[in-house]
Amino acid sequence: MMNLQDLKNDLNLINSINWDILPEEAVGLHLEWGAGWAAHNYRVSGSKDTTYHFVINTWEETPVIYLYKRKSFDTEEIVTIQIPRNLSKPFLESVGYNKGNYSIEGDIKRWLKNELIEN
Repeated sequence: MMNLQDLKNDLNLINSINWDILPEEAVGLHLEWGAGWAAHNYRVSGSKDTTYHFVINTWEETPVIYLYKRKSFDTEEIVTIQIPRNLSKPFLESVGYNKGNYSIEGDIKRWLKNELIEN
């Protein structure tokens, strides 16, 4: 699996990331092939279409960011990124320390975009 530095070196992958799709939209988009509520911005036309999106996972003690490659019924974690401590604690507080998968937004999204796009 790739890490942040690997991703920084893959401009094609960075340019393929959908920064705005929510995790639940990505699931609905591919499982329903663009039908229903998930199709408002983008439609999957078939099983070969691919979406790359981020998810913050809080199931472990320290939250991490995963970059997922979603294609039809297949999902692959392709990048794991450690969230800096100064961002992880406020994030965990914002979600009430609940375990789950969350969309990337706010300070974490700004930090990650800065790491990948501006550096």
